[in-house]
Amino acid sequence: RTKPVASALAEKSAASLEALWGEDAVRLDSADDSLESVVGRMLKARGLTLALAESCTGGGLAHRITNVPGASDYFREAVVAYSNDTKTARLSVPQETLRRHGAVSRQTALAMAAGVRSSSRASIGVAITGIAGPSGGTPEKPVGLVWFGLSGPDGVPDEAHESRFTGTRTDIKERAATRALDLLRRRI
Repeated sequence: RTKPVASALAEKSAASLEALWGEDAVRLDSADDSLESVVGRMLKARGLTLALAESCTGGGLAHRITNVPGASDYFREAVVAYSNDTKTARLSVPQETLRRHGAVSRQTALAMAAGVRSSSRASIGVAITGIAGPSGGTPEKPVGLVWFGLSGPDGVPDEAHESRFTGTRTDIKERAATRALDLLRRRI
């Protein structure tokens, strides 16, 4: 008798939080559920496919996406484009964009997302470029600065988002991957 009562209370509480937080709320179906599985279910339900272009996360987002059973139903590919040469060769980021704005910029994130979406023929391209540290930062572009680019699906304008994270290199990489998943969830 206690379990049905507890379940009803939990459901009522979850509904209240969802109403209060709106799109900031993410409902996980079980203790084993995750943001990447929620995103996967959303992609699959809408018949969308995904491709990733990662720099500072080094494939960490792709790792999380592919931890979900059945990810091959919606996940096309990931490109770890750590060098500027790779950003240009594999993702068609214009050299002028890199020269003028740098690898960690709104413009580069947008070009990376559009490039991976185009080359993979995915519905949505997501890009991450940033400075995970502990070195490499400047006053204008400090350690922890990360830019995210999202391209697609068709009819939806491309967008970029900036975040600044603190912590260790690993912390920054993990937080960037989580933020990318949340941005993708909101876009789908």
